[in-house]
Amino acid sequence: MSAQGDCEFLVKKARELVNQDPWAAKAWLITARTLYPTDFNIQYEMYTIERNAERTASAGRLLYDMFLNFPDQPVVWHEISVITSALRTDCQDKQTQFLRGLFETLPGRIQCEMLLKATEQCFNTLEKAEMLLLLLRRFPETVVKHGVKLGESLLDAENMDNQESPVNCFRKLFVCDVLPLIVNNHDVRLHSNLLYKYLNKAAEFYISYVTKSPAAEAQHPGTQDASDLKSPCKRSSQKYIIDGLTEKSSQIVDPWERLFEMLSIVGIRCDWQPDKGARSFADILHRMKDLSRYLSSFDNENHVKYKNQVVYSTMLVFFKNAVQYVNSIQPSLVHGSSTSSQASLVLLEDLSNVFDDVDIDRNKHIHKKRKLAESREKTMSSDDEEVSGKGRNRQVLVNKVDLPNSSEVLESFKLARESWELLHSQETLEKEFSRICVAWKTDTWLWLRLFLTDMIIYQGQYKKAITSLHHLAALQGSQQQVSSPGSLEQHRALIQMASCHFAMGEYRLACEKVLDVICYMVPPAQESTKTQDDMPKMKTKFRKGSDLKLLPCTNKAVMPYCLQLMLACFKLRAFTDSRDDLALGHVIVLLQHDWPKGENLFLKAVDKVCQQGNFQYENFFNYVTNIDMLEEMAYLRTQDGGKIHLELLPNQGMLIKTSSPPLGLLQQEFIPVLQASIQTADRHHTVTRGITKGVKEDFRLAMERQVSRCGENLMVVLQRFCLNEKIILLQGLV
Repeated sequence: MSAQGDCEFLVKKARELVNQDPWAAKAWLITARTLYPTDFNIQYEMYTIERNAERTASAGRLLYDMFLNFPDQPVVWHEISVITSALRTDCQDKQTQFLRGLFETLPGRIQCEMLLKATEQCFNTLEKAEMLLLLLRRFPETVVKHGVKLGESLLDAENMDNQESPVNCFRKLFVCDVLPLIVNNHDVRLHSNLLYKYLNKAAEFYISYVTKSPAAEAQHPGTQDASDLKSPCKRSSQKYIIDGLTEKSSQIVDPWERLFEMLSIVGIRCDWQPDKGARSFADILHRMKDLSRYLSSFDNENHVKYKNQVVYSTMLVFFKNAVQYVNSIQPSLVHGSSTSSQASLVLLEDLSNVFDDVDIDRNKHIHKKRKLAESREKTMSSDDEEVSGKGRNRQVLVNKVDLPNSSEVLESFKLARESWELLHSQETLEKEFSRICVAWKTDTWLWLRLFLTDMIIYQGQYKKAITSLHHLAALQGSQQQVSSPGSLEQHRALIQMASCHFAMGEYRLACEKVLDVICYMVPPAQESTKTQDDMPKMKTKFRKGSDLKLLPCTNKAVMPYCLQLMLACFKLRAFTDSRDDLALGHVIVLLQHDWPKGENLFLKAVDKVCQQGNFQYENFFNYVTNIDMLEEMAYLRTQDGGKIHLELLPNQGMLIKTSSPPLGLLQQEFIPVLQASIQTADRHHTVTRGITKGVKEDFRLAMERQVSRCGENLMVVLQRFCLNEKIILLQGLV
């Protein structure tokens, strides 16, 4: 029998005995190995028996022998691949733990050599990088030789693969795993330019990661499974290339904390000025403002060093706070946003004083139905005077219900604005920051454009803001970053454009944008009308002088704002010295909203009608359903009311003469006033009674019909007014 045949016989005999008498099987293999020490099959069979029996120490010794004596055998590298996969995975099953224990029995030198040679067996960039990373973690002394080389190979692979986003598997492995090993090892000599390059790559990755929107992730349905990311031995070369990191096991914990830790380490290695215990973002920003004042006094080397300190420190404070602000006002744009049902918010000019500016003599025209309580004549408090002075900062109002953490959000908005201003305060800072932004393609970041737009609005640069809003809308459309079709989020740019046009005094354009938005709205449900006595007393501090407000992007919040903005557009035109009945009529219609807040302004309108002696507004009966307003207008026709000539009737053929439904108590009180109005008109027109009788009858029928409409949903009525009268409304603002 040949030697090969003898070996096969001994191995076969051992296999037959392994289940019945494992010790006998082992004896057969020891004998075989003694006789044939260079035969691989005998040693592999011995290893298999020990591994299956989970005898860690003996299996480790046999693997060690095979690795030294048979390094070219494919099955040996298969075993090593299985073991290294177990070392890289987070799995804690029994088999994985056994394989890890087996590897630990090997001498450190052999472990290092085995991992190095295993790396050489890999032909896929990611698999090779993960294997080498395992070596660097277990043997830190190898970082000096292999760390930078590994990092550069990952960045080169990213470039060669033409990754569209910095959030990819190559960059993640470099930033999250390799880079910390490099920068924390002081034996690795790194030039400052290389450190800035790595900090730049890390910042771009982390910022893109935390702001990667769900919609953008959905555009890459071929994203790799998380288990494949953890186990390279299971992956094919085609499955290595991914565009996003969306799986739970690939989520990064505390990305901002990691980024600022990297900033601190780079600062130490580049010999930046120490932070002196500065921990908060406000502290960092304050120190960078101080340092920036002295940049011009440094020599060239220190100027470059401290310029980079100011730029990178301020830039990260800016992005961190800008992201937090956007995450709070429009969560749908940000990857790490809350899953709550909180509506997005939109920054607009504050119109809370739209009902102010009333200067009338109440003694000229008093009616018992509209006497105001003494308490309401003193709504201006000392609190208002405290904030009405010149030179104060602009205030941003927000309801705690809409934004529970409003203080933190507004502080983030403030810090981000101040950071932006610092980065643009000097040419050398602005040039470096712009260079970074161009490389990162920040002009395609929708969330950043939203923040910059709000910042520009806050600064009062309204023309620039409108340009930015057009850019925002175009960017939103190109990236399909919108909510459901027709939603207000989709049209938030229109709302802000209207607000900006109004702030610039361009009332027609403001009204045009508002009317475009109202087309997409669903009127909110009718709310019970509150009398003035039932209205809760509200402290007016910051109310009169506040300039901006964050408003929920909902029908319930935006439609009232749109009506207030239209009222503000027509108010000045209606109350000028020249007569404009059309504008005055529009104001009366719009004042119905949020009644009785606009009661004082309505009294001013009534006063102007009395001064004119007549009033013409043919849309009155189409859209005015407020019982108090109807009563006042009817009272104006009486002797006591001044016998005012009112032309409120539309085309008489359009009047609908239908039986009225049962009247409420308030409506019933109005009937005597209406009758008195008709009777007074009859007494003073006896000469032309036959000619005017029809007109009086039509007025009475129209008033009765309006009384029956007082229960209609006012928002539906006002939306119909905006849509049906769009052309007239816009023509009135030319």
